[in-house]
Amino acid sequence: MLMIRFGPSGNSDAFYLEGYKSTVSAPKWISELGLNAFEYSFGHGVRMSKETAMKIGEEAKKYSIALSVHSPYYINLCAKWKESREKNINHVMKSVEAASYMGADRVVVHSGSVAKISRESGLEIAKDGLAEILEIKKAMGYDNIVLCLETMGKTNQLGTVDEVMELCKIDETLLPTLDFGHIDARGQGALKTQEDYAKVFDAVENAIGFDRMCSTHVHFSRIEHTKAGEKKHWTLDDVQYGPDFEPLALELAKRRITPRIICESRCTMAHDAVRLKKMYELACETIGSGE
Repeated sequence: MLMIRFGPSGNSDAFYLEGYKSTVSAPKWISELGLNAFEYSFGHGVRMSKETAMKIGEEAKKYSIALSVHSPYYINLCAKWKESREKNINHVMKSVEAASYMGADRVVVHSGSVAKISRESGLEIAKDGLAEILEIKKAMGYDNIVLCLETMGKTNQLGTVDEVMELCKIDETLLPTLDFGHIDARGQGALKTQEDYAKVFDAVENAIGFDRMCSTHVHFSRIEHTKAGEKKHWTLDDVQYGPDFEPLALELAKRRITPRIICESRCTMAHDAVRLKKMYELACETIGSGE
């Protein structure tokens, strides 16, 4: 049965301050905080041995932690040159292979930049690249690993909610990664009320159906933005930056959906994930009481 899950992206400063050295120790540590998800980032490249990945996976299984992987940030599915496209496909497949060793069931993927081409062209190129990746993934026996396409925070990137939905439509196995910090930054502070979040979920459900919306991947953090969109991640205490989680928590409780929520706060992601979980639990009590 699906359940909502909360966890951090990577290791908080507190993890290292308490004397831990390796991500192999992370599942036990976050489990003791009451969390049940963890996302490992290969943002700057896949550089982990099979042995280490398997150790992390063993610990995650022991503590019932659902693992996901973030593929390299520099992947650009909109690249139109054959050599670049092949490199990007290789980066995704390396991430999928590492996820398999780790026992992770999801790989988050950036769609890339459309700074030098039209958004329409970029979308079509990305669709073609995704279709090829899905064929390779199936041929290699990785059907159990789901690609999660992320909404992006900068205006020159492919990755509005609507664009991600178009990408997800090409295959029913694809899921969106709804990064609400990115959506807010791109929209210049667009997420303020529960209704604002409801509009995002309505768009997702209308595009790919309730079941896939229900199990979507979520990133959350407060993000500073400029006119160009995302600038910098901050913590939940940095209330001068949006968005707020409380209205999102209420919408999640109202819809009774079960996404996996990964906190990307700057340096405090684990303890902020605990706070997100508590806000969600309070929202469930509020919705349940009919307030």
